[in-house]
Amino acid sequence: MGIFSMIVVGLVAGLIARAIMPGKDSMGWMLTIGLGVVGSFVGGFLINVIFHDNSVNTSDLQPTGIIGSVVGALIVLGVYHLVDRRQPV
Repeated sequence: MGIFSMIVVGLVAGLIARAIMPGKDSMGWMLTIGLGVVGSFVGGFLINVIFHDNSVNTSDLQPTGIIGSVVGALIVLGVYHLVDRRQPV
């Protein structure tokens, strides 16, 4: 997968994850792309661990890869919400 397609998939996965996850997300375009790219790695890792599927190592753009990217981005965004929770002083 080329760098441009990774950025596009990251943007799409990040936007979908931000739309699904409730709460206010004050992040710009770059953080949304980063969220999607990191989510792609997390989703690919989980698919590989759970299903012992080595097809995630290919560079083909597949619908299951995008779904895995969104699921991974949701996990990363959930962890972000837990860490970023503001504690009153």
